[in-house]
Amino acid sequence: MSIPLLLRSMLVASLVVAAGSIWAHSDDGHGKKTSSTKKEQKAWGIAGDARTARRSVEFKMSDEMRFSPDSIEVRQGETVKFILKNDGRQMHEFVLGTKKELEEHAALMLKFPNMEHDEPYMAHVSPGKTGEVVWNFNRAGEFEFACLIAGHYQAGMIGKVKVVAPAATKGAIHGNRRN
Repeated sequence: MSIPLLLRSMLVASLVVAAGSIWAHSDDGHGKKTSSTKKEQKAWGIAGDARTARRSVEFKMSDEMRFSPDSIEVRQGETVKFILKNDGRQMHEFVLGTKKELEEHAALMLKFPNMEHDEPYMAHVSPGKTGEVVWNFNRAGEFEFACLIAGHYQAGMIGKVKVVAPAATKGAIHGNRRN
């Protein structure tokens, strides 16, 4: 009889561990960055410091499942402060990443729509509220941003970020600057 008890104990322990990795989405504290932002290098850059951001870009998120603007170009090495205004009546989020990572995360959100996450490259914004993400694009390439709330990504709530290497930026970005 000790084997079934052992198996039950192992099952309970594994469920407790799994529950710790899947949390519920809620308005409380989501999108609020703690004082110790995780500085983990990603393919699309690293968390930035708001004090070093020389450019702010405002995005509007709508219930038509669109971002406005839906694309941005930045210089490699540039730190950008994204100001995210939710003009809709639904919760929306802004998540930076590679196309592959966003697709994988969006699929996971369909399976676990109440999954909570709090990374420096994402913000969850309640209706009528404003959030922000500060990001340093220290790697050139083409990346995306998206709303990964279940169904939003699939409805086309996606945008593009083009990060151009320093040699390619001379004179190309100045007209795109917003302060």
